[in-house]
Amino acid sequence: MSAIPADPPHATKAHADAAPTLGQRLRRITRSYLFRVLLSGLITIWAVTTFTFVLIRQMPGNPVDIKIDQMMQTQNLTYEEALRAAATLFNFDPDRPILLQYTDFWSDLLRGDLGASITRTGVSVSSIILRYLPWTLFCVGLSLLVSFSLGILIGLAMGYWRGSWFDNLMTTIASILSGLPDYIIGLLIIVIFGVQLRWFDIGSVRGGVDPTIEAGFTLEYIGSIISFATMPVLIYVLSTIGTWILSMKSSTLSTLGEDYIAVAKARGLSEQRILMGYIGRNAMLPLITRLAISVGLVVSGTVIIEEMFQYPGLGRNLFIAIAGRDYTTMQGIFLVITIAVVFSNIFADFVIGWLDPRVRVADGETAQ
Repeated sequence: MSAIPADPPHATKAHADAAPTLGQRLRRITRSYLFRVLLSGLITIWAVTTFTFVLIRQMPGNPVDIKIDQMMQTQNLTYEEALRAAATLFNFDPDRPILLQYTDFWSDLLRGDLGASITRTGVSVSSIILRYLPWTLFCVGLSLLVSFSLGILIGLAMGYWRGSWFDNLMTTIASILSGLPDYIIGLLIIVIFGVQLRWFDIGSVRGGVDPTIEAGFTLEYIGSIISFATMPVLIYVLSTIGTWILSMKSSTLSTLGEDYIAVAKARGLSEQRILMGYIGRNAMLPLITRLAISVGLVVSGTVIIEEMFQYPGLGRNLFIAIAGRDYTTMQGIFLVITIAVVFSNIFADFVIGWLDPRVRVADGETAQ
């Protein structure tokens, strides 16, 4: 009986090195961590968008009813007269089935069209977002950067030198600030420093820029933008810095009990290197996820503060849309906020893996 000749070694190697099939590539992609995270994010965006679509249409009243009430109050029209006038202003049928409205919304959205504003005739939702989003990104983004940076540094110092007079003083201040809503802080500043002490003119801090200054990349125009943003930035920083301080202090105290801190001290490393390179870096990790959520919410701005100071941001436009029941504008702004929050959280996962050597995203898994 003759023996079956074995495959030569080079044939076996060539077979092993063969390019993966299309099915193997697809399985590798679908099992990857990035694919799962992106798929989860897209499902979250769809679910939140659907929920807000239904929710805002369950609000009492609709754009036509709101406009009718305004006309009856301001122009002394009868209900029939106001109804006829309002019907000519809006391209909106309040009696259209919500399922048809939902399918129309997704049909337009998949083509990249957020629709037209119901209460602003001839104005698209995309143009509203593109026009006012930069104002909010500048104001709230700058505020978040300042409050997070100061909160991290102050909280780190408080945790490292716990029990000192600085720790006791800042704990009291941070506790008070974290318990006050932003609009309360805004009202206190206006009443105390604007009305009572007259440190500033209330009318001069309302708006986004001096309308008498020609728009352009000039020092005068940029200075006007910074001047009008000063009060909203100050209020936002005061309303958020307390939470960052207390969170960082708590995280620092937990980090001080780790073994690697004792080892670093035993090695004779300088206090500054231990504080910044070992304690600060590791204590900041739990705050990254919260920062990512805050970065996503930067898009929405601070609705009440922007309305209080008439700041031309996305938050104020959301307030106007809610008051006028402008469904398409509300839906577009909520969609932008949702996308920003979801993808900022995805970004935070990878940032944490980069900062903490104990967490790595490799071969489709997150290793702890």
